[in-house]
Amino acid sequence: MNAHTQKLTIPGPAGLLEIAIDRPEAAPIGTALVAHPHPLFGGTLDNKVAQTLARACVQCGFITVRPNFRGVGQSAGTHDEGNGEVDDLLTALEYLWQQAPGLSDLPFILAGFSFGAAVQTRVAQRLHSAEKTPLQMILVGLGLGRFEVPTVPANTLLIHGEQDDTIALTAVLDWARPQELPVTVIPGADHFFHRRLPRIRGLVADALTLSLL
Repeated sequence: MNAHTQKLTIPGPAGLLEIAIDRPEAAPIGTALVAHPHPLFGGTLDNKVAQTLARACVQCGFITVRPNFRGVGQSAGTHDEGNGEVDDLLTALEYLWQQAPGLSDLPFILAGFSFGAAVQTRVAQRLHSAEKTPLQMILVGLGLGRFEVPTVPANTLLIHGEQDDTIALTAVLDWARPQELPVTVIPGADHFFHRRLPRIRGLVADALTLSLL
């Protein structure tokens, strides 16, 4: 992604797990975990929306990790319908927390795009049971329909494209309505947010800045 991006493989739940770590210029004020879209439809850690999320987090001072889900790139294993992928994400986050003393005590962010956003809701659920709550969740183009997506914290930033023909905006509104969760709609945007990535980056940076106040 930039000169501060490091790609490596670490031990994972299904074998080696490929990750990319992006570091801010100064000492990190927290950590961020970014999840890419569906592996069976070309999703990788190099996805443009995932990269945009990582850039926004780094810009705000967070050291950020993006794993390739099992079966993608150098990550071993095979696609597991969003089940084992939860373990992939938790493994990457735990590895990041071990990179410096005290990192695991700093605020953390969970962010994801499409399938990755849906998996992050399950990650948040697992972390909640361990009494860990993210400073902010960022869900872009939330991939509903393939499995049950749990409710999320009230301050979650939920971004969707008005003209998303992969995950209908109405489906996202139906999911958000019982939670009274606001949905930020980008007019004219499709599922992949072509020509709208700077807008996503700005929305994420603004939300993180407010969360840190």
